[in-house]
Amino acid sequence: MQPRVIHRLALSGQALHLIHLPAMSKVAENSPPETSVHKFSVNLSASLSPVVPGFPLIINSSPLTRAFRVNWLSDTDFEVVTTGMEQLDFEAGPHIFDLQIYVKDDMAVTDLQVLTVQVTDVNEPPEFQGNLAKGLDLYIVEGTKPGFVYQMEAFDPEDTSQNLPLSYLLISPSKSFRMSANGTLFSTTEFDFEAGHSSYHLIVEVRDSQGLRASTELHVNIVNINDEIPRFTSLTHTYTIPEELSPGIIVAHITAEDPDDKGFTHFLLYSITTVNSYFMINQLTGTIQVARRIDRDAGELRQNPIISLEVLVKDRPSRGQENRKQITFIVEDINDNPSTCTKFTFSIMVPERAARGTLLLDLNKFCFDDDSKAPNNRFNFTTPSGVGSSSRFSQDPAGSGKIVLIGDLDYENPSNLAAGNKYTMIIQVQDVAAPYYKNNIYIYILTSPENEFPLVFDSPSYVFAVSELSPRRTQVGRVQATDKDFPQSRITYSISAGGASQQYPNIFWINPQTGELQLVTKADYETIPVYILRIQATNSEDSSSVTVTVNIVEENDEKPICTPNSHFLAIPVDLKVGTNIHNFKLTCTDLDSSPRSFRYSIGTGNINSHFTFSPNAGSNVTSLILATRFDYASGLDEIWNYKLLVYITDDNLLSSRKRAGALVETGTVSLSISVIPHPTTIIPTTPKPRITYQILRKNVYSPSAWYVPFVITLGSMLLLGLLVSTIILLAKAIHRHCPCKTVKHKKPLSTLKYLVVLEPPILEFLTGKKKGSLTSVLFPAEMKNTKREVMVETIQMNTVFDGEATDPVTGAIYEFNSETGTRKWKDSLTQMPKWKESSPQGAAPRRPVPWEGIRPPRSTDKERDGLSSKVQAEDAGLGPRGQDSMPSTPKNRNPGFMRGASPKRHPEK
Repeated sequence: MQPRVIHRLALSGQALHLIHLPAMSKVAENSPPETSVHKFSVNLSASLSPVVPGFPLIINSSPLTRAFRVNWLSDTDFEVVTTGMEQLDFEAGPHIFDLQIYVKDDMAVTDLQVLTVQVTDVNEPPEFQGNLAKGLDLYIVEGTKPGFVYQMEAFDPEDTSQNLPLSYLLISPSKSFRMSANGTLFSTTEFDFEAGHSSYHLIVEVRDSQGLRASTELHVNIVNINDEIPRFTSLTHTYTIPEELSPGIIVAHITAEDPDDKGFTHFLLYSITTVNSYFMINQLTGTIQVARRIDRDAGELRQNPIISLEVLVKDRPSRGQENRKQITFIVEDINDNPSTCTKFTFSIMVPERAARGTLLLDLNKFCFDDDSKAPNNRFNFTTPSGVGSSSRFSQDPAGSGKIVLIGDLDYENPSNLAAGNKYTMIIQVQDVAAPYYKNNIYIYILTSPENEFPLVFDSPSYVFAVSELSPRRTQVGRVQATDKDFPQSRITYSISAGGASQQYPNIFWINPQTGELQLVTKADYETIPVYILRIQATNSEDSSSVTVTVNIVEENDEKPICTPNSHFLAIPVDLKVGTNIHNFKLTCTDLDSSPRSFRYSIGTGNINSHFTFSPNAGSNVTSLILATRFDYASGLDEIWNYKLLVYITDDNLLSSRKRAGALVETGTVSLSISVIPHPTTIIPTTPKPRITYQILRKNVYSPSAWYVPFVITLGSMLLLGLLVSTIILLAKAIHRHCPCKTVKHKKPLSTLKYLVVLEPPILEFLTGKKKGSLTSVLFPAEMKNTKREVMVETIQMNTVFDGEATDPVTGAIYEFNSETGTRKWKDSLTQMPKWKESSPQGAAPRRPVPWEGIRPPRSTDKERDGLSSKVQAEDAGLGPRGQDSMPSTPKNRNPGFMRGASPKRHPEK
């Protein structure tokens, strides 16, 4: 830049420069905004290039300040003025500022000069500070002796050391106050708030040595104190009231006044000092109210109906002035004891076939009157009333209170059914003397029914269907059971069997009140396509069950999953179109979609469509291809780093007609691609000419990163060790569970001289079988040949569970009672391992069949009568081979199998 400026000056002969600068100017402190400080001009160059808008300007100041700026007067005339953004204070701030003024024209020719501004001192009047400058409120308690009130304070801005004296005086004279020359305010009298002296307004002025002055206002408030005793204004001392007044009724009103606060009696507080439980007083208004029932005929009031109270009035809660007053209440007697009963509500349960004339209730056993003399203690009963009760119930004799049955209560009678078999009677117990108090007695009569009809479902079986995409709490269906008996008792629904999976003990939940069947969690068609449930309905008297079949509807509910999920690629700028970028491939899988159903598309980030996938549909493996070349020279391409968001959908095989209603899942993959330019490539980053940016590549490897290869090596060794141990364990498991071929021993058992009995622990050691799956085995004592026969005997001793079955969901074996249906899971140690058959791909899971792979030993009628069965083994295994080459196992073990038992042979067929 500097060589060009020198060359331009040499050609023109005259350069841009500032006139009347450098210079020194003065400005008074506290000057308002837009105060002129200095005017200057600009001499343009020979080319007459104008000054750039915004110039000249102040680029630096010493010390730093925002108190000045440059204003335009014309194209070549300018002026430095104050901004008002900072206060120029001679006493507290800098006195001199050096302003660097910078100017520039359209040809980029500049000039810089310094303007020195000196702040001059101006005499200022004294000032009151803080709240005193705005006016101050002072408070004096009434009765205070004359003397000191407040000390005024002011300062002179010109006197920073506070040595020059200031003088104070009162502008508004007052007989109650005076002020000294040094600003001390004194009171001259003793104030009395009740006499009318409540506040005073004073104006105080301060002056400096040159006669400059300032003033402020003082508001002196006289604080009232409590110094007068309250006086009662109510004159009544005796009050007559009747008994049995309701709580809260006002029986007296006590009033008083406080001379300290006339017209504001609500500041007085009232209270009753005498201990009593009949009255209470409002502490603010003085009204006396009834606190509880006043009974003239009970307690102390029966002998002495006079209540005396002392009322206390105070003008504040504590340490105030107070006064006391005695008042008396006389309680008058009235007839207030009505006829009553120990209970007023009766509930009677009557059988529906009760005979007419049956006595149901005698009210005389429950009702009485507390009055001591007749006729106040006498009462009778009115005629019973109630809808439908007059034709069924009555008093015999009338008014005696004895309720008898006179009608029919058959539960199936239509008229009784319309009434709900519930009847209500209202009878009043009433005094025979004035004022004839009455009390209502309510009698509820319920008819007890009989159970005559069973509980049945509205359908013999139910079949529902639910999508595997349905969320939990989705309603699958509803079952309903009814009972024709009246009244119908509450029916409760429950799942008694079925509905389990490998992950959850129950996939379904039924609302016990409504019978609505709901999902507990999402169902998976690929795991179990059909559930068979047993729903049980129960009421207070009966129960019933029904079979419910739930078909799971298959849906597309799995998203495509691709590897890698995210990746970073770097490609050269001149990569050829159609090239597989770094041989990058996406491999995608979907649990419920075909590999040919995938469709690939690039969402955001594919600017100018440089990238594409091939194939873009119909395969689970695709490659990233460069579709168009990069063109940075012409400006078509500007970015060098691309962030691609790839969408993988599983709807490629759907026709346009099916896509509208089909479920489509979409997976995503993120790719970051960096385009690497040639080392000599110039990357334009700014429109300014004569600037070239180069890319410098530098190896930033640090020896401190030794841990990276160490961690990779250590992880590889651990992974290799884990793989070897897994292979060893797998080989042992295959060797332990793989069945060996057996060869029949043709020699009959009759040639054996004697047998050797091996107990389960020895068999476990010899055969490798689990302890729970073996019984005692008899071996021949002379085993000259390698082939031998084994005789196994089991005896069934269980008389409670007489059958076995296989659970269709878990495949576990359970025992059951054929008469009662009671079930019990069989001990897992006694169950033989199951062998699963492979099924073709795509087929539904094969349901386990009871007793498949486990065949019970055949037995004759004679052997069944003795509760024993015998099985002849074909080799050293535990039983004969079935169709699946699995050794069969006896149903039950004989716990009483003795070591010395002699074997029995099956007849040869």
